[in-house]
Amino acid sequence: MNQIPNPRWTGPRIKHESTTATPYAAITVEKLTPIIGATVGGVDIGNPTEAQMAEIHRALAENLVIFFRDQHLSAGQHLDFGRRFGELHIHPAAPTEGGHAGLMVIKADRDSPRANGEGWHSDVSCDEEPPMGSILYIKQCPPVGGDTLFANMYAAYDALSDRMKAYLEGLTAVHDGEENYRGTYANFGVKDRPAYPRAIHPVVRTHPVTGKKALFVNKGFTRRILDVPVDESTGVLAYLFEHMANPLFQCRFRWQENSVAFWDNRCAQHRAMWDYWPATRYGNRVTVKGERPV
Repeated sequence: MNQIPNPRWTGPRIKHESTTATPYAAITVEKLTPIIGATVGGVDIGNPTEAQMAEIHRALAENLVIFFRDQHLSAGQHLDFGRRFGELHIHPAAPTEGGHAGLMVIKADRDSPRANGEGWHSDVSCDEEPPMGSILYIKQCPPVGGDTLFANMYAAYDALSDRMKAYLEGLTAVHDGEENYRGTYANFGVKDRPAYPRAIHPVVRTHPVTGKKALFVNKGFTRRILDVPVDESTGVLAYLFEHMANPLFQCRFRWQENSVAFWDNRCAQHRAMWDYWPATRYGNRVTVKGERPV
């Protein structure tokens, strides 16, 4: 009689083996988890050297999201740091700071109807060319709370069964900003645009730098998978959204004033916790343009 294998005894859901990389020479890098996230030290990102910039690029590719403490950036330095990674992305709806189109306001306080990024998402994935990365500089934060969670979409893809990977291969999905953005920034005095971005992207994308496959659907913007029945799309997306939110794929960052987080939107999702009402959380985000997902 054949014994049916017990699915509980097949090992961990994700088997992530970190390779030994060449040591960093110009910065320090301390991992938050084996799967995602690292704190970078020994650098003033307002005035980095070329050697430090090269290693920051590498740290981002290896860790998906990197964090910097005790940074004191002017608006110009924040924007310039973003431009070292590419042309800046202009948000289709959000308020901006000090006349700088590339400097987004991130703020929630006692009177706010909402806070930025409360659900799992990849920034502005509804654009035809979604952002490559986002650089958030928090200047004021609550004494406790306001953490941001990040999730590794390489790991989420790798942990899928081979049958699910085969099913998802070649599928595309609609990402739509209408629901997210219409009326969202009225409390900042921002008027709605006639229309907001809408795009079709692959459900599984290949990262242009690492060559790795990552899931590229998110609860914030992905509305439906194309070329399958609507009820099937709803069920598959519900499964993927729950799967992606597994704590195995995550790290959690506790903000302090003058901290910076830099995440790669092509392979990571994030979620901001609004658990600090009535306190204030305030800062600016610079976003770097990306390419059309493939």
